[in-house]
Amino acid sequence: MSINQIIHKINVGHITDIHFKVLEIVNEFEFITSRQIFQLLEYRGIDAKSQDKLNNKLEQLVKSKILTRYYFTSEEGKCIYRVYCLEKMGKYLLTSRGTDCKWQPTDNTKPVSLIKKRLAGNQIILAYLRKVKSFDEYTVKPAITAKKAGKTFRATAGIKLTKSNKSIALIFEVIRREEDWQKSLIEKMKLYKDFYESFVPFDSGYEMKPQLILVCEDDKHTVEAFKEIVTKQIEIPGINLLFTTDLKQNNETIKQSLTEFKMDETTGKYKLEQIELKLLEA
Repeated sequence: MSINQIIHKINVGHITDIHFKVLEIVNEFEFITSRQIFQLLEYRGIDAKSQDKLNNKLEQLVKSKILTRYYFTSEEGKCIYRVYCLEKMGKYLLTSRGTDCKWQPTDNTKPVSLIKKRLAGNQIILAYLRKVKSFDEYTVKPAITAKKAGKTFRATAGIKLTKSNKSIALIFEVIRREEDWQKSLIEKMKLYKDFYESFVPFDSGYEMKPQLILVCEDDKHTVEAFKEIVTKQIEIPGINLLFTTDLKQNNETIKQSLTEFKMDETTGKYKLEQIELKLLEA
């Protein structure tokens, strides 16, 4: 479809403000499911009427080559979900409206594991903004600087919680059981270790050290990830490393979604224990 045809669709009201709101969300999150788009519109007070009506709008945007759509099967294989990302025409429309858009064609060739990490990060953000009273703001991919390595890297998601004028920043790193995942985890943990060991107030925009939370696939994966960190001696001194899993974000409340490893003084072995953060109350 040509740009002139799209401009005509805008002029006759077939592409409206709500379509642009959808484009802005896809641009911000890079990869996102139709359900996640619906929940974000709802959070922002934009009435998409229903998931079906939103799906029809998404269909229009795909047919007009403004968005691209991928189909994924859920881990249990029970359902297929649709994932959207920008297309060249989408970038053109956003930049013509003065919206900063960093999309490039290579974004649409990213590996499935990377897309799935992004979707898990989106789910974390949605769980906190919908279920936590003290939720303040989110960052899709917060940039963090490892000063000794001279590298800026990105966490999967950042959340700021505020209660009674006190704030806490959480940064989430999603881990998937992809090929060589242990190696990727260690490389990323080295960068986090560098950031925390060199930390002074306002580094990477954080007034105090943010709380690092690793998002694993399930409890078994959590144990595997922790074991890898301990055996490779990449623990970060001075912080309590917390863990969560994808499914724990789906519970009605996420007050009990976080765990940490504590050493049993009698056996000398680590045990995974649930922790409760008052700030996570609904």
